[in-house]
Amino acid sequence: MTVTAVPTVLTARALLLDMDGTLVNSDAVVERIWRRWAERHGLDADEVMKVVHGRQGHASMALLLPDRPMEQNLADNARMLAEETADVDGVVAIPGAPEFLASLRGLPHALVTSADLALATARMGAAGLALPEVRVTAESVGASKPDPEGFLKGAAELGVEPGECVVFEDSAAGIEAGRAAGMRVVGVGARADLYEPDVVVRDLTRVRVEGVPGGGIRLYVG
Repeated sequence: MTVTAVPTVLTARALLLDMDGTLVNSDAVVERIWRRWAERHGLDADEVMKVVHGRQGHASMALLLPDRPMEQNLADNARMLAEETADVDGVVAIPGAPEFLASLRGLPHALVTSADLALATARMGAAGLALPEVRVTAESVGASKPDPEGFLKGAAELGVEPGECVVFEDSAAGIEAGRAAGMRVVGVGARADLYEPDVVVRDLTRVRVEGVPGGGIRLYVG
């Protein structure tokens, strides 16, 4: 993993935070549920796992089963969301996430996740993390990451221009969405390192946040 070796200083007006893989490690349950799904549909589970991170379930299904009607994908997605919400075994906080979120109190930030609100609430709760006041969940958008809609909506809800936001992400779809929104991206973890974010850290213990007089945020990354 190629982490940012020399600490990098970024300034922003707001931070937009992905959840799975960024604040919460939910890989165990994601693997369980999507590998079962792959088996039901006769797909190679390893290939399925290369697609699903960062996207809404129905968007992943549309890529993996391109000839299947979207209505079936949406129905399947609803069932899987219920399964995921009920299964929090192994869901834990990314190292440094509690301290990182605590440091953002009073600073502009939002959760931007492909999970719906019920799933986000379950996973953040299982990891012992409080949901940010501002959140953009699956119900809030018409298009899944890698479409930038979620990040653009998060910026708008915070009243901040997209170019003044920094995104924290772990997946290819999320990093692509952040870039498409015109934002800088801090990659979190080994998965992010594959997709060339602006900077990358092993986990959130490597990020320090300071408020700047006048409303800005200074990030020390690496």
